[in-house]
Amino acid sequence: QLQVVESGGGLVQPGDSLRLSCATSGYSLNYYTIGWFRQAPGKEREGVSCMDMRDYRSYQADSVKGRFTIYRDDVRSTVYLQMNSLKVEDTAAYYCAAEPAGRFITPQAMCDHQDDFDSWGQGTQVIVSS
Repeated sequence: QLQVVESGGGLVQPGDSLRLSCATSGYSLNYYTIGWFRQAPGKEREGVSCMDMRDYRSYQADSVKGRFTIYRDDVRSTVYLQMNSLKVEDTAAYYCAAEPAGRFITPQAMCDHQDDFDSWGQGTQVIVSS
């Protein structure tokens, strides 16, 4: 089972950028789907961005489209979530998760079925406040 560990959260102002890291270990990243999820206080956890590591197809939620980008660094076996133009409503605990690739056809479906993700990190807090 692929292990994941998130890092990179912090306190930033609206309009700032932040990059979250999801360091992976245990197996080759090529056989997995990696997802970024977030949970704001009092709200359900939602899928932010997911990527099929076999072919790099990705999905971003409408709320972050054009502002967040998911990408991988093969040398470091790390998947990043680059977050630009942050808004107050992006404040949440962010989680990285992994599941074996191929369970769902589209990256959006992967993000919609978060309960299928097997391996979860401990989360990293992002606070956007002026």
